[in-house]
Amino acid sequence: MRRLLAAALLCAAAGGAPSALSQTSDTLPKDLNVLFWSQDQRDLAFRTMETVPKVVVHTIKGGGTVYPLPQGKPLDLGLDVDAYMARQRNAGLIIVQDGHIRFERYALGYGKDGRWTSFSVAKSFTSTLVGAAVKDGYIKSLDDKVTTYIPGLRGSAYDDVSVRQLLTMTSGVKWNEDYTDPKSDVAQFNLQVPVPGEDITVSYMKTLPREAPAGSKWVYKTGETNLIGVLVSSATGKTLSDYLSEKLWKPFGMEQDAVWMLGPTGHEISGCCISASLRDYARVGQFVLNGGVAGGKKVLPDDWLASATTKQADIDLPGRGYGYQWWTNDDGSFAAQGIFGQGIFIDPKRKLIIASNGNWPTATDPEGVGKAREAFYKAVQAAVDKDAGK
Repeated sequence: MRRLLAAALLCAAAGGAPSALSQTSDTLPKDLNVLFWSQDQRDLAFRTMETVPKVVVHTIKGGGTVYPLPQGKPLDLGLDVDAYMARQRNAGLIIVQDGHIRFERYALGYGKDGRWTSFSVAKSFTSTLVGAAVKDGYIKSLDDKVTTYIPGLRGSAYDDVSVRQLLTMTSGVKWNEDYTDPKSDVAQFNLQVPVPGEDITVSYMKTLPREAPAGSKWVYKTGETNLIGVLVSSATGKTLSDYLSEKLWKPFGMEQDAVWMLGPTGHEISGCCISASLRDYARVGQFVLNGGVAGGKKVLPDDWLASATTKQADIDLPGRGYGYQWWTNDDGSFAAQGIFGQGIFIDPKRKLIIASNGNWPTATDPEGVGKAREAFYKAVQAAVDKDAGK
């Protein structure tokens, strides 16, 4: 499964190609390509991303009454969680079930008062802002053409693409996300020179050709989530950080401010790079379980979450699918996922949220730590079922 490679977006934030690190491993990295960082540098930088040289952020402001996550009865998982966390290199792991914290633990010098970067978990946040913009009337319909909201794409392959197809990554626009290929779109995108007055994402994406009819083929495309962010900002006239603060962070009662990394043309990198506390990631899951209500008001259209978190596109993996920037499972659970072990797993049937921050040894490892994480989710589900039967 292809997921966002943070190197691409972090390099884009610097506006240049990656270069090798020259500093010692106990200092913050100066190069913005994550894949060139040592494990020690990642441990430090992931919890202090906004202090990394060249990184510029907007603040997602919280405020108001904090949404309570009271302590509940410890959940007997029937396994050595410390050993699991060590193998996963988890910096933080929290299990919230029926609104109560049933497990919470930290490592790698991280704690409940700190922030940790999210990588592609941010994609699911960005799609939620599309729902909010539909509810607020800024976006009239998901069947509207993308060019209605991003005029700079007119005359490109995106003339035929709807907002819905952008959300589900089924645009049919050709995209190569091979990070080992210096001629891939991700590599070329990193080298794009900003055009005055135009978001760097638009400058590159409008040059891409079509490979399939719109709506007929799913391909994971980092660039298209960035386009979604441009679309929301264009439609609302607000920065993504301000809109996320207005619709979710403040009214729902997030405990801490979060930050969102900016790209070279001053817009949030909407497919990546929100830094927030572990409990606030869990609160995002609770917001979803609560039906998209924040501050006593429905933030999303009535049918939004049902569509966003169920399979809208086939990704050629049994039992899995893709919704509106959420990874879906046929058992009704779904997840936001980012490289190096970031994730928010949500199971509505069990009123269950598992949020994890981490620093896997490698960016992705679907057959190793990735498979172990999926097994852990199932173990937690089984423990919840067993507990409910007592």
